Amino acid sequence: MQRITPFLWFDNQAEEAVNFYVSVFKNSKITGMTHYTGEEPVGEKGAVMTVDCELDGQQFVALNGGPRFKFTEAVSFVINCDTQEEIDYYWEKLTADGGEEVQCGWLADKFGLSWQVVPAKFWEWARNPAGFERVMHLVMEMKKLDLATLQRAYEGS
Repeated sequence: MQRITPFLWFDNQAEEAVNFYVSVFKNSKITGMTHYTGEEPVGEKGAVMTVDCELDGQQFVALNGGPRFKFTEAVSFVINCDTQEEIDYYWEKLTADGGEEVQCGWLADKFGLSWQVVPAKFWEWARNPAGFERVMHLVMEMKKLDLATLQRAYEGS
């Protein structure tokens, strides 16, 4: 069991959201579900309370807690991608059906959860200040990141 598990609060779409995320991320599955008993101060008896899942090996819990809290960009999940095809895949899937392109590789999915879809090389580039400065200049101008363009900037071409 992993020590720290992200716990995501939804109004009442936890099951729908987890089904969506499981369809997007390979090697993913629902691992458990709980239901309200009617004894809790929120939720209807029998309604889904939590959905446990693994998204590409990372454990998450989604909670139907009611319209009390909303997602913000203050918390996001980074998807490290090795190829442009992976960047395109996650970008397309997570912005579909009401998701929103933001900036610098950030997006909000249709549930309002923030994601950063970035080249895995980004962290390697960050260790070279000169090349990274050129990369960041371009990143600030992009929504979906273009790996080839960023690689050329890093190399100084």
